[in-house]
Amino acid sequence: MKTVLLHDNYSINKDGHFTIGGYDTVELAKEYGTPLYVLDEQKVREMCRKYNDGAKKYFKSAKILYASKALSFKGAYRIADSEGLCADTVSSGEIFTALSAGFPAEKIYFHGNNKTPFDVEYAIKNGVGCFVADNVKELEIIQETAQRLGKGKIKVLLRITPGIDPHTHVKIATGNVDSKFGESVETGQALEFVKAALEKTHIELLGYHCHVGSQSFDPKPFLDAADIMFKFISDVKKETGFEASVLNLGGGFGVRYVPEQKNLDVDYMLCHIGENVKKNCRKYGLCEPEMLFEPGRSLVAAAGITLYTVGNIKTIPGYKSYISIDGGMADNPRYALYEAPYYCLIANKADKDMDFKADIAGRCCESGDIIQPGVTIQHCSYGDILAVCVTGAYNYSMSSNYNRLEKPALVIVSKDGARLGIKRETLEDLTRNDL
Repeated sequence: MKTVLLHDNYSINKDGHFTIGGYDTVELAKEYGTPLYVLDEQKVREMCRKYNDGAKKYFKSAKILYASKALSFKGAYRIADSEGLCADTVSSGEIFTALSAGFPAEKIYFHGNNKTPFDVEYAIKNGVGCFVADNVKELEIIQETAQRLGKGKIKVLLRITPGIDPHTHVKIATGNVDSKFGESVETGQALEFVKAALEKTHIELLGYHCHVGSQSFDPKPFLDAADIMFKFISDVKKETGFEASVLNLGGGFGVRYVPEQKNLDVDYMLCHIGENVKKNCRKYGLCEPEMLFEPGRSLVAAAGITLYTVGNIKTIPGYKSYISIDGGMADNPRYALYEAPYYCLIANKADKDMDFKADIAGRCCESGDIIQPGVTIQHCSYGDILAVCVTGAYNYSMSSNYNRLEKPALVIVSKDGARLGIKRETLEDLTRNDL
């Protein structure tokens, strides 16, 4: 079997080396060391523009939100801002990082199911543009904090649970009735949530937010969610007189991780959602609200890869083989968490046949530290460079110092050259906060 190039920014050069954004990954590993995250800036920009183009084409007014939790560092916010995106954040740390990068506070949306009083105060003091409130208690904290700080009305969206099965992994499904996020339409709690917000003197209710899950390739869950949300908008208007001017349908659009999956057609998804929005507005006699979308991982996932150096190769006759690498679950815990699929290859032998079956094992002292089990890959030797594809999302952002391992560097490649986006941690960094 030959190497499959999952995305159009991947290729194999004349030396038989795997490249990303035109850059030889073997040379990057040599220059910057491993483990190494590599991010293709042009691919990120390409995805931002696809969503922006679709938003302009199919909606009266729409905004695209960059998913901080997928990849949060200063360089990512600078790219997102320059492409005209807003930012979706879920912590004071993500807000701080965005602001440190010069990202406009008014373009930041603050999500999360349990914002602390510190979080709320920090966001208000720093002029964050809009809260996505998850529950009535949060509304009370926002109201009290705004009053105490002498602030005017704080812009708020309410997170509503539509009760949709997105047909994705149970651990990344968020729109079910029994979700930890938001208030449910089905139980009547969502309507009470709205009434509570309308009573608050320091809250300016703009509309609603919902999110059905992640890694979706099919527009149907979004269409189903839109049907429920527009009926909810209509019901609330009849009950209270309030008509939402903003609706965030979430996102979580899918990404091709392995050859069996398809590439997402962004235009197709947004076209179908746009038609549905207009249909529902006609049906209920509503003005078309400003639409917000959260493409999530699909903005950055394919733009990233991780490079490792192959260490010990262990074959157990009659059982299996292991390829051990100099990273693992500390820099990519997604297989351990979700059994997430990944496509792997030997970067310096990318033109060779893939006919060696093995588990890719990390260096953490856990039997479950597996990057990917049972992959068919090129025969490799100690010192070869292993590439794990489509790691731009939820790798650096979920990395840890487990086993007291240093977090890897991240290098950004672009038409202007390669540059460090995040420095590699040192041993000294590991004890910086120790007393």
